[in-house]
Amino acid sequence: MVQLQARQRIIQGIFIIVILIFLLKLFYIQVINSSYKYSAQNNAIRFEVQQAARGLIYDRNGKLLVSNIASYDLMVIPKEVKELDTIKLCLLADISIQDFRERLNSTTNYSKYKESVFSKQLKTSSAHKIQESLNEFSGFYVRVNTTRDYPVTVAAHAIGYLGEVGEDKIKEKYYTKGDLEGKTGIEASYEKHLRGEKGMKLVLVDAHNTPQGSFKNGEHDTLAIHGRNLITTLDIDLQEYGEKLMSNKKGAVVAIEPSSGEILSLITAPNYDPNFMKGRERSKNYNNLYNNKNKPLFNRALNGSYPPASPLKIINSLIALQEGVLDYNKNYYCDGMYEYGNNKHVKCHEHNPYVNLKTSLATSCNPYFCNVWENYFNSFDDIYQGYNNWKNHIESFGFGDYLGNDFKSGTKGFVPNSDYYDRYYRKNRWKSSTILSMSIGQGELLCTPIQMANLAATVANRGFYYIPHIIKEIEGDTIPSKYKKKNYTTIDQKHFEIIIDGMELTLTHIDGTALLSNIEGINICGKTGTAQNPHGKDHSIFIAFAPKKNPKIAIAVFVENGGWGSSWAAPIASLMIEKYLKNNITNKSLEYKMINGNLLNFE
Repeated sequence: MVQLQARQRIIQGIFIIVILIFLLKLFYIQVINSSYKYSAQNNAIRFEVQQAARGLIYDRNGKLLVSNIASYDLMVIPKEVKELDTIKLCLLADISIQDFRERLNSTTNYSKYKESVFSKQLKTSSAHKIQESLNEFSGFYVRVNTTRDYPVTVAAHAIGYLGEVGEDKIKEKYYTKGDLEGKTGIEASYEKHLRGEKGMKLVLVDAHNTPQGSFKNGEHDTLAIHGRNLITTLDIDLQEYGEKLMSNKKGAVVAIEPSSGEILSLITAPNYDPNFMKGRERSKNYNNLYNNKNKPLFNRALNGSYPPASPLKIINSLIALQEGVLDYNKNYYCDGMYEYGNNKHVKCHEHNPYVNLKTSLATSCNPYFCNVWENYFNSFDDIYQGYNNWKNHIESFGFGDYLGNDFKSGTKGFVPNSDYYDRYYRKNRWKSSTILSMSIGQGELLCTPIQMANLAATVANRGFYYIPHIIKEIEGDTIPSKYKKKNYTTIDQKHFEIIIDGMELTLTHIDGTALLSNIEGINICGKTGTAQNPHGKDHSIFIAFAPKKNPKIAIAVFVENGGWGSSWAAPIASLMIEKYLKNNITNKSLEYKMINGNLLNFE
């Protein structure tokens, strides 16, 4: 009985195998081999991947920033390559014989059977000539594609550029050798939204490599799906104006809408035209930009690390108010110098010698904030308790953090911990006066321009911020919920008004450090800074927001080697604020000076 059942299973298995063989044969005859009916030349089927057009990118007001234009790629299937007129193909594709050999070896090593991009973005005339001569170039064909086009010539660092995928991405299966992907900026951050989905077209090709039309009238084709369009938070008019002001300078400008965290402008100077990073000249242009001594490819807004300088006095004041060690009505006398330690001193510029919290912010009085620093630390039992508490407050403003913004590049700055000073000075061998420079924003603490713009937005909001981000809308999708969440500092809201009053005096007080940058009719609240630079002239810094009530814009400006914060950073910030709020500039002479000032060689 057992033997009989075993025989039955064997017979059933044989029948199943025979049926599968017949089904596979039938599929081959009806689907694959039927292609031969379409031509007397025994056509073959070529599987052509259809690239999806990338999504378009707009600014917050609907202005087109990035679009697509038609392009042509020369494709190759190495296994199908036979003897051909190499010189003719090289002339048409505008490549050298050496390039031809290297590319054929590279694509063959990648896969003999899969298509690969052999030469990207052919000239239209070349593509048509190759198409007409395909019978001479077995294994090659021309693919219609799209490439990026930039209607605007600004915002290159924010928008980003495309580059060829690496081996790591090819392993993801979506990409094949020669495909392009976003490398920086929005193009990289939202690559999966922008790239769309590829399609597949089955093309009949005769023995002479000439296309004979779609297999079965396209019955088995799949259409490529267009990438999703994006609306960014950028105001491209403000961006363009800011880049104009920053021409012939090094530095960065970041402007944020405080009520949402939306980035209105993200400027790095020097900049470059985004159109440089497209087409067949891309590699050459990239190398030129990369080797430029002024580093136009370096995104200073996200990656530049600078001392915060005097704007840090804002946070130090808030910390002292929160800890109850600062009476904002108390006057300190400033004689131009704060002495401490062994014949050490911190200098100050000339101003009314009697200052309280508001006027000290307006005049940026160094001795006042040295006193605030020492009073703060004297309220703790030891330096470690005081410093760790201070560090916790500082980090609540987003310092020492990437902030969680939607850019793939960036640095988190540096907020040293107590272990850092233990290693440098030895444990219990340092005290508040050892790190007194931190009281005025110098020393070891480093920040990025986007962090400083976020500080301005946080003060404008009276104690909280939204994560700075550059995406406003994604077609058919929602933006991450984290961009809608309020991030509170460790400082109570009630302490911010006195600070804001002092920041307003910076532009209105007779001794205010940014008096010359005041804009009539706009209540700008700001703070100047001059960051020490061991490699040359000091950096000019200014943060601000406006108007004082219901702020619409917060901004941080860094001008490398610009000297005083009042010299370059403050005027540029106030001009951008006026441009954004009024779409008009009243001080044309100031505008002219900022646009035409050249600091590139002043280092």
